[in-house]
Amino acid sequence: MSLELFDLRGRRALVTGSSQGIGFALAHGLADAGAEVILNGRDEEKLADAAGRIAGARQLPFDATDHQAVRAAVDRFETEVGAIDILVNNAGMQHRTPLEEFPADAFEKLLRTNVSTVFNVGQAVARHMIKRGAGKIINIASVQTALARPGIAPYTATKGAVGNLTKGMATDWAKYGLQCNAIAPGYFDTPLNAALVADPAFSAWLEKRTPAGRWGKVDELVGACIFLASDASSFVNGHVLYVDGGITASL
Repeated sequence: MSLELFDLRGRRALVTGSSQGIGFALAHGLADAGAEVILNGRDEEKLADAAGRIAGARQLPFDATDHQAVRAAVDRFETEVGAIDILVNNAGMQHRTPLEEFPADAFEKLLRTNVSTVFNVGQAVARHMIKRGAGKIINIASVQTALARPGIAPYTATKGAVGNLTKGMATDWAKYGLQCNAIAPGYFDTPLNAALVADPAFSAWLEKRTPAGRWGKVDELVGACIFLASDASSFVNGHVLYVDGGITASL
């Protein structure tokens, strides 16, 4: 009986930014738990390649920073295919520069990619979930939702915003039967972190700073995602779940 709480068969999940990295790993994990997954990205070639590696995966290409394009794509999918029961807002980017030298255009791009996408896709999907009285929204935050490091202050600001936007979604939409939560990954070996993974000094620092003593593996985020996407989390709302090897728990 307990395991049935985590069964996602008969549900459909949209994962933004899912052609690689964390997004792809989460989509694959949701599919393994029984969900029909919908992959999203802007690069249709990469998206098609990713979809070919997950049985039954659908593709829904759109630019998550474009509010009108998102609304049109989601509305069309809901009308022509069916309900989106689970949304994982994963699209994001990083830009590393000392704050005093940080380009204004890069700051604006971070805001659009890391924050506006969560609003755009979250609102478009929630409009349909609200009508049905049920839905799961999982936003991908970061260890930088709670902590900061030199050279990434704007990124830290965007991920802090994701954490608080998640709380706002829960506050507004829980009464309609939606559960809106976030996963905050620590340091994971992903394409976004490729430069850090390749830096022996940084990896040595990370291993000492993290109680688990290592980089995270993207598959280690899947369990948290399945939990938040399933009936097992029916009374969890507005929560930011840190999956970080203990880094936010220690000095």
